[in-house]
Amino acid sequence: MAGAIIENMSTKKLVILGVILLLFQVFAFMVGGLIAPSPKIAVHYLATKCVDTAKHRQETKWFMPWGPNKCDKIRSFDEATAKKIEANNIVFAVHIPLPNKQMSPWFQFFLAILQFDIAFKVYNQIEDGAMVTIDVGLAYRDDTVSEWTEMAHSFEQRKLSCNFTTAKTFENEGRYYECDLLPFMEVGSIAHKYYLLNIRLPVNERKKVNVGIGEIKDIRLVGIHQNVGFTKVWFAMKTFLTPSILIIMIWYWRRITLMSRPPVLLEKVIFALGISMTFINIPVEWFSFGFNWTWMPLFGDIRQGIFYSMLLSFWIIFCGEHLMDQMERNRFSVYWKQVGPVIFGSFCLFIFDMYERGVQLTNPFYSIWASDVGTELAMAFIIVAGICACLYFLFLCFMVFQVFRNISGKRSSLPAMSKARHLHYEGLIFRFKFLMLVTLTCAAMTVIFFIISQVNEGHWHWGEHTVQVNSAFFTGIYGMWNLYVFAIMFLYAPSHERYGDEQSSGQCITGNYIFLSDSLSGDGCHLYV
Repeated sequence: MAGAIIENMSTKKLVILGVILLLFQVFAFMVGGLIAPSPKIAVHYLATKCVDTAKHRQETKWFMPWGPNKCDKIRSFDEATAKKIEANNIVFAVHIPLPNKQMSPWFQFFLAILQFDIAFKVYNQIEDGAMVTIDVGLAYRDDTVSEWTEMAHSFEQRKLSCNFTTAKTFENEGRYYECDLLPFMEVGSIAHKYYLLNIRLPVNERKKVNVGIGEIKDIRLVGIHQNVGFTKVWFAMKTFLTPSILIIMIWYWRRITLMSRPPVLLEKVIFALGISMTFINIPVEWFSFGFNWTWMPLFGDIRQGIFYSMLLSFWIIFCGEHLMDQMERNRFSVYWKQVGPVIFGSFCLFIFDMYERGVQLTNPFYSIWASDVGTELAMAFIIVAGICACLYFLFLCFMVFQVFRNISGKRSSLPAMSKARHLHYEGLIFRFKFLMLVTLTCAAMTVIFFIISQVNEGHWHWGEHTVQVNSAFFTGIYGMWNLYVFAIMFLYAPSHERYGDEQSSGQCITGNYIFLSDSLSGDGCHLYV
């Protein structure tokens, strides 16, 4: 019975394979850094102050900031006061996108962040813990002449967090507060060409609605969507990698099923890892061009969560199955203490994600960051997730250290072997150690990716070229995962070759993985099978 390909493949072929994979990895980073633009782009909007002259509010009336059917506008609230226009009759209108432009499915999503321009007044200051009540409606259309169709309507509250950096005196009246940006809206699918936001700030002194929020001068929006160029590169990578991983996965499992013994635990988890990689690769985003699937961001998070859970669990089992002093192997129940926390943590993150993105399916203006409790809960999840990621990596390093220590302890058996067997097992030890180091590197890069993805968009200048750091990490890490899964399935597939006559008897094949400790005992057993 033959061993795994990593055991029987010649060193020359392994080096060639390693160089090819390394070149693909460098290419994946270069695609994002030199070809793809920044993953996201931000567009700034200034809301137009429209006047609702109707005595009775019409629910179906939409106010356009410009164009042939533009609304009656005012420049400032001083003008509104002079014309005796009440605050309840002012509508802040924002057309998305800017004039002479169109929205596109290539944008994938649209995220809006709200900012208030609030002037300081001695007798109208922002109170501590001030809450802004927002009456907001969202509409869409696909041409410039048809009527607007309502997409969503909601009453939302956002807590103001503003600082006035100078003395609060009459001389400083008119200066603006420095206010934090507020989460406002997220649309998970761009299925229409034009969108319109109508925002009201209703005032009711008796109910203390929008009282003590200062003198609001303007409302600004920052619209964030995925860059078209990055989307095209991302789609191209997923479309190319999907059949690649699918083919190697089918080939791997076919080799496993051709063996006379049933598949062992490590072979099963490798196959499960291939399935999860294929699941995250499938470019279902192409359907966003024909369907208004607003649940695509949630579905993407679920796919990513499944892959992360499988990848983290695989690394634990992969190292555990190669611990030579471990008496019990080839049973998933042995690893429940290590894999259990990974699954539990992934489930908690899924509930957290459902709590926000699930609600946004019906109300795009909902945000868990809008309340103090939600903000504290979200921050707690982020901090705990970061701590757990670091602890996981340290635990993985400890497992790899244990494996290396055990291997070093078994090297004393090598001098007693024949020269051919000695060289063969020395080569196996080197290959195995190198693969473990690659695994550790992938884990470290994955953790670093999470940290980099939280940093603001950045780029470096390299001569005449601009290197997009975030794009390079997105495409590079994504390519790394695919190359790693490809390499694991290829190298751990059963080999049809044999090493020498000493390994032809197969006396030690028991239907389980035989580890290095068995091989070094001089009985001629294989390293992995």
